[in-house]
Amino acid sequence: MPMPDLDSYTPHRTVTDAAFEGVTVPGLLAEYFHRTDDHRVSSAGRYSMDGRDLLMAWGFTDEEHCRWSAVRDPAGFWHPETAGCPVVRVLRTGAAPDDPVSGLAVRAPTGEWITVDRGRVPVR
Repeated sequence: MPMPDLDSYTPHRTVTDAAFEGVTVPGLLAEYFHRTDDHRVSSAGRYSMDGRDLLMAWGFTDEEHCRWSAVRDPAGFWHPETAGCPVVRVLRTGAAPDDPVSGLAVRAPTGEWITVDRGRVPVR
């Protein structure tokens, strides 16, 4: 399924310092959009840090997980859509589970990890 055209959706809510798997990520902006499709509501989420899009995930609000996702490379292109939720790792300043969160790493379909750390330019 191709990436959603967010112009055809209505903004639903925006979360600053959004969370992934229950962990707040400082600087992560999550924007959620909805659109009615027949008798269902389509949902799309766009995640960015430091003004740079990082990933999109979309599906339907009545499903527990996203149907599709796409990761944006630091060079500015979107990797092909993949089925299911993106694979994401929360980055911390150290190895301990209670060390401060510093960013995210998202796995591209190529197997590469796209990393965004707070206050730094995305690197591979």
